[in-house]
Amino acid sequence: MKIVLATSNQGKVREIKDFLRGYDIHALSEICEPFEIVEDGTTFQQNALIKARAVYSKICELNLQDEFIALSDDSGICVDALGGEPGIFSARFSGAGANDASNRAKLIARLKELNLSSSKAHYTACIAVASKFGEFSTHGFMHGTAIAQERGENGFGYDTLFVPDGFELTLGELDDETKLKISHRSKGLNLAKFILKNLQQKFESANLAATSRAKFKF
Repeated sequence: MKIVLATSNQGKVREIKDFLRGYDIHALSEICEPFEIVEDGTTFQQNALIKARAVYSKICELNLQDEFIALSDDSGICVDALGGEPGIFSARFSGAGANDASNRAKLIARLKELNLSSSKAHYTACIAVASKFGEFSTHGFMHGTAIAQERGENGFGYDTLFVPDGFELTLGELDDETKLKISHRSKGLNLAKFILKNLQQKFESANLAATSRAKFKF
């Protein structure tokens, strides 16, 4: 069983590969030209499943469904003082042409508009899987504080603005190993390991059955 990641975000690709060591993981660009996926869901779960389904459809088009599954991640930060924003719009918070830097700048500006230097916040990650054996999803969360000043140079997204509960450093200041242990994505992926293990067993059983049929076919 091989896994295709339904993302072009290299930060996510790196984190997922680091956490799911031992699995045969491929970026979408390794099996086809990346394509646009319209994420029009209203929750992290809906958008994660939309991406996983779109990539699995491409897997089926290429007749690779007996070899590959699709795995996607939809994640973002929810800031209490902003009524939960940016939430599912985290990646496009600053509008057309949004990038990590412009999104962070907007979050800082919004907090300062409220005369706040920080606010309680949390990250959410939904991990979705689509395969010939069905669709599955898990969630992971990381609680902490969003601050109105960038600190650190590691990570991506809003990492330089987020201090996890129990820490004094932002995710941008923490080392990769520590972040991998506590992150919302890691928690979601840890639950997804049970799904992946089960799917791997199903793929092995299906392949064994196909081999047996071929052996006794006259």
